[in-house]
Amino acid sequence: MQTGELAALLEAFFKKRLIAQRRVSPHTIPSYRDTFRLLLMFALKRLGRAPSKMGLADLNAPFLSDFLDGLESARNNKARTRNLRLTAVRSFLRFAALEAPEHSDLIQRALAIPNKRCARPLVDFLTRPEIEAVLAAVDRTTWIGRRDYVLLLVAMQTGLRLSELTALRPQDVTLGVGAHVHCLGKGRKERGTPLTKAAVKVLAAWLMELARGSGIFLFPSLSGGRLSADAVQDLVSKHVSLARLQCPSLVRKRVTPHVLRHTAAMELMQAGVDRSMIALWLGHEDINTTQIYLDANLTLKAESLAKVRSVDAKPTRFRPDDRLLGFLNTL
Repeated sequence: MQTGELAALLEAFFKKRLIAQRRVSPHTIPSYRDTFRLLLMFALKRLGRAPSKMGLADLNAPFLSDFLDGLESARNNKARTRNLRLTAVRSFLRFAALEAPEHSDLIQRALAIPNKRCARPLVDFLTRPEIEAVLAAVDRTTWIGRRDYVLLLVAMQTGLRLSELTALRPQDVTLGVGAHVHCLGKGRKERGTPLTKAAVKVLAAWLMELARGSGIFLFPSLSGGRLSADAVQDLVSKHVSLARLQCPSLVRKRVTPHVLRHTAAMELMQAGVDRSMIALWLGHEDINTTQIYLDANLTLKAESLAKVRSVDAKPTRFRPDDRLLGFLNTL
């Protein structure tokens, strides 16, 4: 084992492969970085060796399996998070296989670690009365309230990801004919998302208010910087809590910024928009990703059921043909 071999490979992986060659999304780097931070801290406790002194041979299959199991047991991570960490490790190992072919056997055994299967729950989304209740709960007499109102409306109409939403700048908004917002999405793919007339009106008023200041972002924080993910979650939770007083169905739902994205997709699907168009609208790489909205859409299922000719069936009461069987059935 070469001392410091892992450190050199990891540095080359981030600088050479991810940043220079692949030019991955700015969101990918922090995700992969956090994975290897956790992995190296686990190695420090397990092996008692400083990360800068580790070799590639330390990342054998049993060690990596223990690390992944520890994410679930010690950090209470779900299977999806475990699989996400494994994806980052696999990417590094494929790079290491080219740079250090003498470790190919070890790397192949580590790459054989499978993803953990997990249940795929139905997606949450807001119905039209719930959408209206959340928007009505916002106090628009304050600057923060007006910002939150426009943010929520744009999120539920465009279906932008949280990172795309908070990165929007005033110049990304085009009003008038062909009104839309332009964003740099996942995988550095640019896309434009059309705006409804209602969204155009509130955005026009909001842009005029922003013009009086020196805002860089479309939805700035109080200090003028970019809103953090936690800040958006907090504002969503605040307004949903108030909306629950008028809309009891919201009590049963945990509403996150991503639920607003699902809401936009369900609105499109219930309006009869084709799945391929919804995939383009949301910036999905694969059209099959939109299948989750079909699975969750009970309205469309009910409409399909109504078109099916039902089988005539009459309910009958069960009558046991034996006194002893009748007695047992009463127990």
